[in-house]
Amino acid sequence: MAAPRLLRLNAALAETLGLEPAFLASPEGVAILAGNAVPEGAASLAMAYAGHQFGQFVPQLGDGRALLLGEVVGRDGQRRDIQLKGSGLTAFSRQGDGRAALGPVLREYILAEAMAALGIPTTRALAAVATGETVRRERALPGGVLVRVASSHIRVGTFQFFAARQDLEGLRLLADHTIARHDPHLAGSPAPYLGLLEAVVARQADLVARWLLVGFIHGVMNTDNMALSGETIDYGPCAFLEGYDPATVFSSIDHYGRYAYGNQPPIAQWNLARLAECLLPLLAEDEEEALAQARAALGGFWPRFEAAWLDGMRRKLGRRRRGRRMWRWSRTCWTA
Repeated sequence: MAAPRLLRLNAALAETLGLEPAFLASPEGVAILAGNAVPEGAASLAMAYAGHQFGQFVPQLGDGRALLLGEVVGRDGQRRDIQLKGSGLTAFSRQGDGRAALGPVLREYILAEAMAALGIPTTRALAAVATGETVRRERALPGGVLVRVASSHIRVGTFQFFAARQDLEGLRLLADHTIARHDPHLAGSPAPYLGLLEAVVARQADLVARWLLVGFIHGVMNTDNMALSGETIDYGPCAFLEGYDPATVFSSIDHYGRYAYGNQPPIAQWNLARLAECLLPLLAEDEEEALAQARAALGGFWPRFEAAWLDGMRRKLGRRRRGRRMWRWSRTCWTA
């Protein structure tokens, strides 16, 4: 970067990660945050993945403008990824420049930290850096880099990458790594891969319920934008409802409302079904048995989602839970 300048440092998050805010704000630290220097011991990489984008499968995607610097174990004992977004070309940039405009960088910083403050699982923003360079989109814009922190960057699309290549060994290694990272209690259990699917289903059901409770619209719920950690990831054309309308869309390219506010729960389950497809060879040798296990796991989505949504709405309204009245989600409203 020509002249990197630190615009915002999340000092509290840096402390949690065991990093020294004063160093990060120094010229040497800013050089690392901007991607001009690599910290000692780091081996940066861009991650490959596949994904369904607006329902269409693309077997080869990847981090076109993001570099994973590495992992840190914070003072709370949690392991997290640190990633630069907008730092330059990668092997997956295709026709892009690998850069990010400063506006979206600041937008993701604000939204990620707002979601964290609302108690919604999310990637976090460690820093926003102005690059001193210009990026060209529809017009010339100032460039920026976001330093993103996540429990991991493992996506449904990461599993799809290996499944599309019929790489069973790679799929198994990825599943084992995901279990070790997010669900270590499953290691050594009789059915660890089924347990992983059930855990991801539960996390996503809870996450989407929390989105709806605050009127959040992700905007681009492609399978490569669904993290197995259950964190909100990739803040693109997202927003919060100003007036309640389940058909509200905040993506200029979502012409048919696939990712509208009211469609987010069924789309989440659809994405989870794509994950289940990837895991079928690991669930059971018999195909019918694997399918039965996958269907049972996916069937847990709606009860979990409805319970989380109703519990949140009761808390909002100051109501205690009474009776056993069941509610169902429709494309337009909640109905008894």
